[in-house]
Amino acid sequence: MKLSGGVEWALHCCVVLTTAGVPVPSARLAALHDVSPSYLAKQMQALSRAGLVHSVQGKTGGYVLTERAEDITLLDVVQAVDGASPAFVCTEIRRRGPLGTPPEQCTRQCPIARAMGAADEAWRASLAAVTIADLVASVEGDSGPEALPRIGAWLNEGPGGRP
Repeated sequence: MKLSGGVEWALHCCVVLTTAGVPVPSARLAALHDVSPSYLAKQMQALSRAGLVHSVQGKTGGYVLTERAEDITLLDVVQAVDGASPAFVCTEIRRRGPLGTPPEQCTRQCPIARAMGAADEAWRASLAAVTIADLVASVEGDSGPEALPRIGAWLNEGPGGRP
């Protein structure tokens, strides 16, 4: 399974937005992660379209999570950024060629499509079982309890380091 880089960026943004007390502009999020502001803005817009973040307009505008971190799953973010289409799409190759199976004999999905569908379902279930809150807890466990508050303080500062 290959996901776009936008999924990684969006997940990181969701995690750090849990620490922000004010709306955070996408340019500030991009600066925090040292990534392309225009590409990150597209990911934030995708999260906004999916209803996972809300865009606050104006001079003090930016993005805030619309749900509690416990209610946003990795699957929600993946689908917001990369779409909900399955990873594998069967093209019924078994019907092609000189020995192709006639359509009337193809009453069930082929074993390959069934196996790939089951794998896709398992992958989605795994992503749906992990929340942004779970990631926050992991970051705190890996990087220490001061890491996210430090990021939150930085995000809450103004662009020039001013609150």
